[in-house]
Amino acid sequence: MTIARRGFLATGAAGAATFALRAPVRAAGPFRMIVTETEIPLVPNSVAWLAQSMGYFTRAGVSVQVVPVQQTPSAVAALRAGEGEMANIGTDVALQLLARDQMNVRGVVSPDKALPFVIVAKRGIAKPKDLEGKIFGVARVGSVDYDTSRIVLAKLGVNVDKLQYLAVGQPAIRAQSLLAGQIDATAVSIGVVDSIAERSGISVLVDQADFFKDAPYITKINVITDDVSKARPKDVSAVVRGLILASRDFAKTPALWVDAMAKLRPDVKRSDLEALGASYRTSWSVNGGLDIAALKFTTAALYRGPEFKDLKRVEPGEWIDASYVDGVLKSIGVERDMDAPAR
Repeated sequence: MTIARRGFLATGAAGAATFALRAPVRAAGPFRMIVTETEIPLVPNSVAWLAQSMGYFTRAGVSVQVVPVQQTPSAVAALRAGEGEMANIGTDVALQLLARDQMNVRGVVSPDKALPFVIVAKRGIAKPKDLEGKIFGVARVGSVDYDTSRIVLAKLGVNVDKLQYLAVGQPAIRAQSLLAGQIDATAVSIGVVDSIAERSGISVLVDQADFFKDAPYITKINVITDDVSKARPKDVSAVVRGLILASRDFAKTPALWVDAMAKLRPDVKRSDLEALGASYRTSWSVNGGLDIAALKFTTAALYRGPEFKDLKRVEPGEWIDASYVDGVLKSIGVERDMDAPAR
């Protein structure tokens, strides 16, 4: 049984000691991409699965095997054990690995760079300023949704210290609390909102494009090790190319994503997929998702949190390797309408 399948946790000191010896890097065979969902997700991160099943990777010149595991710790363990060449992990975990000198990783592309957050509120709350004095549901004080919501609302002219913050828990619970009238507003993903059968009592106050514009927090990133970078650079470049080309097609033609997802997720109504496809039009990483300003924003936000207290500072320039993305963009050009590739 592989480490990935056992879901072994290797982000702490014990994990680092257990994997002190580096696993050998495969020079041939399918390029294995570790993803942190065991079923194709209803978010832009689905591009990894779809680029494989729809032939984008093959056309880019690489054979890719998608390796699903449960959550980032298992992905880190699998990457460390040599069970994959690339892993899609949380930016926070990548930074902690580097800051604790547990593992050297390079961020090479971010196919789904942001949680598609929106701020949703009770009907009758017409503008962000109306939230002052109201109860705003969060996962917990100091969580990503708490920090980014405060940044977004402050930029929209809200005195964020006049809100009452209530720790409610996970997004689905926050949404139910809103529907039950226990809170006045919250930040959840657009997917959570679309999953609510009866939405007549709530409305989206800040959409996902405006949310990310004001709080460009990069949630997840694809990483490789130094050994993989040395042993399989052409394959890494081909993977990045396949992800970008698939993302561009889904951005231009949402129906393409809907049709592909309908085959792989027959449990989801087509109307829901169509709503998600439309909402993701500006969310795809059509230029690789490595905007340096967004990465600096993310780093600053993370280092304000308790998990990073007393950890050494690691800046984007120390671990982000944009050379693969830049090489692809030099070949296929830059999409100017979204996903700024600024360095």
